[in-house]
Amino acid sequence: QVQLIESGGGLVQAGGSLRLSCAVSGPRLYEYFMAWFRQAPGKEREFVARVGWSGGGTVYKDSLEGRFTISRDNVENTVSLQMNSLKPEDTAVYYCAAKKIISGLAEYDYWGQGTQVTVSS
Repeated sequence: QVQLIESGGGLVQAGGSLRLSCAVSGPRLYEYFMAWFRQAPGKEREFVARVGWSGGGTVYKDSLEGRFTISRDNVENTVSLQMNSLKPEDTAVYYCAAKKIISGLAEYDYWGQGTQVTVSS
């Protein structure tokens, strides 16, 4: 069982930066992709970014690459999302998620409780 706890959300002005962190616990974490998703009010949850065990295998939502950076610390067992040049449309609840690498295109199995990010104009 993988457990995920997000932190680092908050209120920031447009153009500012935030760094989200996800504390990860559980067995054999090397077997898992780690990802960030977000859900804005009234919208469906959407994929933000993913990272593999070694820090490689990164994938981003096209429109976010260059502003957002996902990273993974396998010593501290954390996954971070550095968000720069934030826009009001980045306002959402951000979720950390995990799934086994061998699961291919399957849905993510484990989710955190989410952390609110609000970007003011």
